[in-house]
Amino acid sequence: MHDFPAGRFAVWATAWLTGRASYDDALDALVGDTAHRVAGLPGADGAVPLGWALSALRSAGETRIRLVLPVPGDVRGLPRATGLAEPAVEAGQAAVGEHLALVPEPLGPEVVQWTAFDLTGAPPVPPPVEGSLRAVSGALDLAVGDAARTLADLDLARWHPEVPALLAGLAEAAHVPGMPPGTDPLAMSLLARAQRLATVLDLALSDAPGGAVTHRQAAARDDALRPLGDAVREAVTAAYNAVPR
Repeated sequence: MHDFPAGRFAVWATAWLTGRASYDDALDALVGDTAHRVAGLPGADGAVPLGWALSALRSAGETRIRLVLPVPGDVRGLPRATGLAEPAVEAGQAAVGEHLALVPEPLGPEVVQWTAFDLTGAPPVPPPVEGSLRAVSGALDLAVGDAARTLADLDLARWHPEVPALLAGLAEAAHVPGMPPGTDPLAMSLLARAQRLATVLDLALSDAPGGAVTHRQAAARDDALRPLGDAVREAVTAAYNAVPR
């Protein structure tokens, strides 16, 4: 499944900053058995533990951290801070507050390197238009339906036998482990479905033999699946950024 360390950081940092989770619970959920180091944290010399970033957020007066999933040509939600856009787009994710942004770089299964960006002086980012989880979920369903013919034409099941199980599990994928207390069940269901579909998209867009062999066929495939990719991206963002009522 796709991993979104910036999403986990956003949801747990927000839970801690708003009093829904303790510092220890948030840090345990974020770190687990993985080593996390943060470079570039204002006021710190060299790389520091991830817990320092949580403390820095509270000291800066942050109340909410959002997940942003930038892609080339669409960096909505990213502050125009020096040096931030390129690594954020390369990573495909960033955890963004009003005063600080963090970009993760997994260095293997056991190490995540974070880079912090001071947003002092950066122009404020307009608040994102956040649709309801139900609306985002409906849009994801429509995108799956529209992409179904393309997925069938690619004959993914032949080349990637795990695809049918991923698609069949969409209705049952109702829980994501490791989310903070009080997380909306719909957010967890939406995230689980989006993660499965992200894996399907990776397989569909890979160069393994499928229905797309020529350059023209590959371009047509990419165009046909782009709306599903956009819907998956919106679903992951909405799920991690959902604030419990």
